[in-house]
Amino acid sequence: MQEFMEETQPQQAPQPERHKIGNFGLRCITGVLYMLTLAAVFALKVFVCDLFFDAILLAFAGVGTWEMTRAFKEKLHPSQTIIVMVFAILVVLAYAVSDFIFQDVLEVRLPESGILDENGKINSDAIAALTGRNYALHITFVVFIAGVAVLLALLVFAHESVTLESTGYSLLCYVYPSLLLVVISVCNHLQSYSELALLFVFVVAPITDAFAFFFGKLLGKKFPLKMAPKVSPKKTVIGGVGGLIGGAIGAVIVFFMYYGIMQLDGIGVTAQVIRDIPIDALNLCFFMGLGVVAALFSQFGDLVESAIKRKVGIKDMGKILPGHGGILDRIDSALYAGLIVCAVMVLRLMIVG
Repeated sequence: MQEFMEETQPQQAPQPERHKIGNFGLRCITGVLYMLTLAAVFALKVFVCDLFFDAILLAFAGVGTWEMTRAFKEKLHPSQTIIVMVFAILVVLAYAVSDFIFQDVLEVRLPESGILDENGKINSDAIAALTGRNYALHITFVVFIAGVAVLLALLVFAHESVTLESTGYSLLCYVYPSLLLVVISVCNHLQSYSELALLFVFVVAPITDAFAFFFGKLLGKKFPLKMAPKVSPKKTVIGGVGGLIGGAIGAVIVFFMYYGIMQLDGIGVTAQVIRDIPIDALNLCFFMGLGVVAALFSQFGDLVESAIKRKVGIKDMGKILPGHGGILDRIDSALYAGLIVCAVMVLRLMIVG
């Protein structure tokens, strides 16, 4: 009887197979949307106001700090989480707003010709002009120290529930990523080269990541030497070399993008943009050299976050970016690339003008 019932049951029509987007495809789509968002905010920075780019850095600070406190949530007291979140955002906001006031409202400027005179010697008058004019970094430093002071004060006001260990973890969450994002905000507010600095940070870093990934996939089995086996076992030295090549290529792309922006006619690009770009061999070599160094810092930044995740025993910092993980998983390379790019651009601005 049971066999008869099984034979007489209506046959269900085969369901069509649904095509699922793989992790790589999802990663590509998310990456494209992320870059388009950055490009839109960068355009608003160029044509409208620097604060538009600060807005996305502020968002990175808020979400990134939340991801850090979430990773350490079992080790942090709730009051520490609140203080870290508030002051991490305030630090980035303090620099962005105060520097905007000094530069754009009060019109404080560095000497246009730098601190060197025509003979290549230090100009004492230019040095004097650098002193005591823009207090944005002073204000930011005071806000940062205020955050540290409040976190330490919890050892008194919440002595029984707050430990020295949790205070150390909270300080780490406070510093990373907010202080590194302040450095990128400095790039955003440079009197000159700000567009160039941001292009280096947010173009070279992802290209470095992409080249490192593909070199590792294609050549990793032939050259299996690991870069940092205890921190990130999947990263190979050959992948790192590919990242450096990607940094140089990214720098060439930045070269043409930057000088293309310099050729903008109003809000439209002239037909002669690429043709009119001044291709100076020495300047191009400078770009490529900085691209390689930025790629080196970029890959180290990736390893730093990998080390943090390994210490707390998690794979990704979050899930806000499908295929990538959290915001910190996306910007970890840019955070460290921003350090060297900012240092080079500030020195170039002060010395050359």
